[in-house]
Amino acid sequence: MLPDPPNCSFASDNAAGIHPAVLDAITSANLGHALAYGEDEWTRQVETEFNDLFDREVSVLLTLNGTGTNILALATMLQPGESVLCTDWSHINDDEAAAPERVLSTKLISTPSVDGKMSVDSIHARAEALGNIHHAQPGILSITQATEWGTTYSVDEIGELCEVAHSYGMRVHLDGARIANAVAALGLGREGLRKMVVETGIDTISFGGTKNGLMAAEAVIHLTPYPKPLGQHLRKQVNQLGSKMRFVAAQFLAALDDDHWLAWASHANAMAQQLHNGACEILGDAAGPPPAVNSMFPVLPNEAATALRNWCFFWDWNSVTSQHRWMTSWDTTQADVDRFLEGVQLVMSSVGDHN
Repeated sequence: MLPDPPNCSFASDNAAGIHPAVLDAITSANLGHALAYGEDEWTRQVETEFNDLFDREVSVLLTLNGTGTNILALATMLQPGESVLCTDWSHINDDEAAAPERVLSTKLISTPSVDGKMSVDSIHARAEALGNIHHAQPGILSITQATEWGTTYSVDEIGELCEVAHSYGMRVHLDGARIANAVAALGLGREGLRKMVVETGIDTISFGGTKNGLMAAEAVIHLTPYPKPLGQHLRKQVNQLGSKMRFVAAQFLAALDDDHWLAWASHANAMAQQLHNGACEILGDAAGPPPAVNSMFPVLPNEAATALRNWCFFWDWNSVTSQHRWMTSWDTTQADVDRFLEGVQLVMSSVGDHN
């Protein structure tokens, strides 16, 4: 008989609650009146904080959700007639209901990935279409850090992708819904972020917050000069401008303060490593490779997966390979990990007894 399930879910970091520091920041901002639509002191302050974070002047457009953030980022980058080169497993291609194509009237050119990652060879191959009037013209390369498979690009890999893309006149977008986890995994603090995105040549970032303890807060960050009024106008057009943007800005101020955003992501990564360590003792190689960030992808027998999912929900990830995704969050505790592993052990023993 299985014990009570853990207090947290291992389905997704989206399932986690809001960090208390973020809630406190929202409450603190909820005093009196402030000008709407981002004309407030919190938004001005967070723009300064992002400049400090990247150690350069950047253009900041605060947004409300991940899909809308990616759409806005691409909208600010696309020129007429251009398309977006991405991988088959990218979020914009596989998990956004074709929203970028519908809203932006563009084409996503998806290429096969290796562990969710874009390759230089794929850029070269797709660039052969440039100048051909009959083919979609790739004008933007979009990569994801960390990927949907929990893998990360090294700084050198990002640099090489940017160099090749730029050589063909493409701009580079980084979908950073989990950029905090990727930077935390690098272990170099803010300097790691700058090495990863500034020194490599990334042009625009979808900077995630919601998966890392914030309530509904993302940002489009332009690392290369961009006309701010145009970005603000496009943000309104794609429904990412809220009237009370001070409450979005307040969330980021809490996260950026004393680099909490990195500490929260580091904790999630560490809990995933603990989960993987314990799973290896139970599942062996079927636990999958060690997590680079806060997710792991074990292979489970169908009977075991069903029993575990009914007890503590998680997602199937690849039905062909029987892989499933277990994710940790900023609020996952060691007790949660231990309780989940206890359930895995009991279920796997039961399945073994029936075989």
